[in-house]
Formats: sequence, C-alpha cells, structure tokens
Amino acid sequence: MTRAREAALAILRSARVPLTAAEIFRSTGSEFDQATVYRTLHWLEDSGLADSFVLHCDSHGTERYYTASTDEKGKANPHRHWFHCERCHEFTDLGSCKLRSLVSSYESELGLEVRSHTLYFTGICAACRR
Repeated sequence: MTRAREAALAILRSARVPLTAAEIFRSTGSEFDQATVYRTLHWLEDSGLADSFVLHCDSHGTERYYTASTDEKGKANPHRHWFHCERCHEFTDLGSCKLRSLVSSYESELGLEVRSHTLYFTGICAACRR
C-alpha cells in the first residue's frame, strides 16, 4: 500500500462523517496532489476498503462522498445510512442498515440478488429547525 493510500484510508477511518475528495485532499496537507487523491480513492473503493455515494445539494451541487468500509484492523464496518441537512450541510449518522428484511423481500419476490445499496435522506436537521 502506498503512502497516499495509507494516508487517505487513515483520514477516512478517523472521520465521523462522509468526506469529499476535496476534503480528503485538504486533510493530507497538500502532501499529495489532487489527482493522486482521486486515484487513491478509486483504488480504495476497488479494493473494498472504502465506499462512496453521490449526493446532490441545491447549494453545493453534486458531490461524491467517501467513507471507510473497514476499521484499523481491517474488520468490515457495518453498512451505514446518512441524513444530510440542506441548511447547515452537516451529516447525521443514522446508524447501521435496517433494510435487510426489505432487501430480502425484494430478492425473494423478484428473483434478484442485491449486492449493495445506498440510502441517504436530505432535509432539515433538528438544530436548524429550531
């Protein structure tokens, strides 16, 4: 594993919310160029060490967000879902996936094999609603 891959993975593993490639690039302290960070994130995903999802925000546009799919010991992190506030742009971790029975239902009813899914919600968080 290269230094860039180790650095990006460490950043993702320590993050409590999903990060964009630009945020990861800034977190490296410009030790690596932006192209290296993008290639690194692609490699981490292909290797099963990171996950990503695309989110559209009216004020920030469309961005890809990354999370670590393994912990420091290489153990798989539970699949998570997220809430994104349209006002303050903070993410709230909704916890581990609660869709297993729904996915199983789709698989048995439609003869599918679901290998992955992405779920996030957008709206206004509790703090912004006050």
